[in-house]
Amino acid sequence: MKIAFAGFRHGHIHVLYQMAKNHEDYEIVGSFEELESARNAATEKGVTFNYPTYEALLNDKSVEVIAIGSAYGDRGQMAIKALKAGKHVICDKPLCTSLEELDEIESLAKKNNLVVSCMFTMRYENKLVAVKQLIDSGKLGKINNVYFGGQHPLQYGRRPAWYFEKGKHGGVINDIAIHGVDLLSYLFGGKVDVINGARCWNAYAKEEPEFLDSAQFMLSLSNGAGVVADVSYAIPDGVEFNLPYYWQFFIWGTEGMIGFSLSEKQLLVGDNEKQALYYVKGQVEPIALEDGKGENYLTDFLNVVNGEKSVVLPMSEVLSSTRATLEIQKKANDLNK
Repeated sequence: MKIAFAGFRHGHIHVLYQMAKNHEDYEIVGSFEELESARNAATEKGVTFNYPTYEALLNDKSVEVIAIGSAYGDRGQMAIKALKAGKHVICDKPLCTSLEELDEIESLAKKNNLVVSCMFTMRYENKLVAVKQLIDSGKLGKINNVYFGGQHPLQYGRRPAWYFEKGKHGGVINDIAIHGVDLLSYLFGGKVDVINGARCWNAYAKEEPEFLDSAQFMLSLSNGAGVVADVSYAIPDGVEFNLPYYWQFFIWGTEGMIGFSLSEKQLLVGDNEKQALYYVKGQVEPIALEDGKGENYLTDFLNVVNGEKSVVLPMSEVLSSTRATLEIQKKANDLNK
């Protein structure tokens, strides 16, 4: 499948570029980036640019898929233009920053029989695959209570400047929480039913008082479970992604519970330092959960395009997770009006 890249404003798109470069079923046709500084930085990382404009990329009939990694606020319109040009779309999260853009994206994808995907790559993590298998086994019973923390380091002065430009970011909930919201669906089919409360405020980016860097919210899911979450830019500089609580989850069911984070090291359970621990009724000692085996994101995307029934990330869940997250962000935004 021939893929072209548009926008290199966030590090995630470089990960996707390398994945495509190393995947035998994809051919990178070329790339476009309007901003010279971003283009120069990407060139130093091995990206080749051959389109002078985004329109030139869209007009290249050989391109089947466009991968979008521009500023968040620009992605929705770029995706819309790609769909109108008859291209499938892969986007770094978030896909867009407004419900109106999402409505148009969904309509165009269905009308033109095209696939839209988002880099919800946590579904493909070995640890998350194992957690899903555990929940599917019924050992935790019916899931009733969930907490997740998606705190990130602010990295002010090192993050792209567009983060703090009006209209370019779209909100910390839409930026970060989208992974956690998507995992509610992936892990146990939890669809957001009621947004009980959502709040954003400025607590850390004192140089940018209009940038609301902290967020918390409370949800009721369609299966009756309750969710409490925090997705703030609160991790101290210096510690950053080494923090053992990076992307932390606690999931409680009628028969047991599991607590884990993506980067924790559980030295208590032997040689595999990345095992998670879960507890079940009637047993005092925790049980070590062996990591599963995640699929390749780009292979899974190809399966979606080919109409395969069994896929990790169907387009319907890309759209529903994005919609739910945008609605939570809107709830928080309305509170600040």
